[in-house]
Amino acid sequence: MLVLSRRKNESVMVGEDIEIVIAEIRGDKVRLGISAPRYVPVHRREVYEAIHREQTVAK
Repeated sequence: MLVLSRRKNESVMVGEDIEIVIAEIRGDKVRLGISAPRYVPVHRREVYEAIHREQTVAK
């Protein structure tokens, strides 16, 4: 796992076309802005796991 330190309005690039921006920091919470092509699904982890569970049950 890569661990980086970033400040508000700084960003991280994933590949050439995905950018993650630190939009806001409040106490122990961080808001992220994610720019990615439409063909790249972006979900919170719990949503991703629910989708995966549903797909597994449907098979």
